[in-house]
Formats: sequence, structure tokens, C-alpha cells
Amino acid sequence: MIIFAIDDEMAMLSELHQAIQEACPEADIHDFRFAAEALKAITENGVIPDIVFSDIELPGMNGLNLAVRIKQLSPAAKIIFVTGYSQYALEAYRQHINGYVLKPIDAEQIRRELDYLMEPYQQEPGKLQVRCFGYFEVFWQGKPVSFGRKQTKELLAFLIDRNSVCSSEEISDALWEGDTDIKACKTRLRSLLHDLKGTLSAIGAKNIVIRRRGEIGIDATGLDCDYYRFLKGDIQAINAFQGQYMEQYSWAESTLGNIMFKSKEDRSRW
Repeated sequence: MIIFAIDDEMAMLSELHQAIQEACPEADIHDFRFAAEALKAITENGVIPDIVFSDIELPGMNGLNLAVRIKQLSPAAKIIFVTGYSQYALEAYRQHINGYVLKPIDAEQIRRELDYLMEPYQQEPGKLQVRCFGYFEVFWQGKPVSFGRKQTKELLAFLIDRNSVCSSEEISDALWEGDTDIKACKTRLRSLLHDLKGTLSAIGAKNIVIRRRGEIGIDATGLDCDYYRFLKGDIQAINAFQGQYMEQYSWAESTLGNIMFKSKEDRSRW
């Protein structure tokens, strides 16, 4: 097992290394002070980590950005954040998110997090389960939701992707790119929206779709969505990301690009 330990402070890096070694004696541990060094080990030396313990605040890059980059290069790698700032952990625990090790670090914390990586994600009861990573899929109480029309499912996917209210023009441009018959697009959209609301009402999730003043949106509080959890820093969602997002929809490529490359500034630092 190859484990990366990343911390820009030498004393903390040594402490992290020793804790990992004690918790997992068989591990091949590689120490790095900077994100660029860890990324270079992957890209130039071919050292592929199984697990990465990384400080959440590094010079020039935060932990989430580094995690995304590592997942791009090594999709199977598991990420665990290390922080000396309790506010990160408190917010994480408030959201029922694990995957954070608080400084000072000891072997017991490392063992606990390694064990946690093996645990399956517990879905939130009473919510529509949405999987965006890979192919877009929707589940209710553990069973796939059946949509009457293929584009009804795509409409829901687009609304979830945007995570805000959208105009009918925005939706039409995505679902029927290049179609200049505005009236026909609006008619089709009304039909899809009626079908979507009927599908969700049949399973008891009718309040998820929001309509107001000619705009359509989604109530995210009714969803258990891997993409939304990823944006909040949920370590299990980060580890579930394998470089794919809503694969069946071409319009989703822009969001995938935002996930993979957070900004030009971040890319230059990588």
C-alpha cells in the first residue's frame, strides 16, 4: 500500500509519517511538503498512491483543489484531510462528514480514518438519492426511479446540475441545442415538466421541483446528491469521484471542467 503524507511544516510532516507508520506498518509512505511535489511524483515518477493524507491548507493550494487534481491523475486514490483548525472539523461533523484528522495526530486517529474508508456511505432517509458521478442516476428508497420519457430524466439532471432556478430558454438551449422554434421548445418543456412532477409525485417527492415567475429550479434540501456533497467537502463524495460526471449529457461537460480545473490560477500552481 502506497500512502502519501503531505504537510508543509516539517515537524507536522514527521508527526504524520510516524502516526501512519505505527497505524499501518506495511505501508510504503512518501512524504511531501508541497502539493507540486506530490503531483510530480505521480506524473513524472509514476508513484500512484492508494491513500493520501494531506494538510487542508497548503501554500498556493487548498486541500480540496489538491484532492481533485490527485483524483484526476489517480481516480482510485482515497483522500483524508489533516488540519490544525478545529472549525473545519466542527463544520464537517455538523454535516455528518468524516475524513478529517485533527492535529496533533496520533496512530489511533489514523487507524480510525483508514477503517472509515472501508465503510459504505449511509444515504439520508426520506430524500431522493441522486448520483451524478459517472452516469446520472436517480433512486428512491434504494430503487431506481422510472421516468416515462428519456428527456424527463435529462430535465431533472439539468436542474440538479445548475442548482439554481433556470429560465425556459436556458433549459431549451441545453436540451434542444440549435432548435430555433421557441414556441415548440416551450411546448415540449411544459410537457416534460408535467411528466417530471407526475413521476416525483408518484413516489412522494413532489415538492422537489420549484416553479416561480416563469423559472424552474430544484429544492436541493430534498436531495442526497454526490455532486452537492462533493462541493461541501464531503470526503466520501470526493473519494467517489472518478473523473466522470453525468456522462450521458454533453452539456454537463462544462461542470466536469469546473470540477477538474478549478481556475486558471489553480492550474498554474499545479
